Amino acid sequence: MHPNTEALLKFFDYQHLPELLQDVSRPFCDLAHEMAAHLEGPELTAGLRKLLEAKDCMVRAALG
Repeated sequence: MHPNTEALLKFFDYQHLPELLQDVSRPFCDLAHEMAAHLEGPELTAGLRKLLEAKDCMVRAALG
């Protein structure tokens, strides 16, 4: 796995979050790891960055 992909996947960890936020974040983590297992290249990195942005928005929505 490319180092950039590994670095991005770390941001999808959710175990440190409260249970409510874990429930919101978990599907994004699962999808990120699934995509990283089957795809590669710069578009994967771009897609993971956008998925991370979406995950962050959803977590913030759950807080508000």
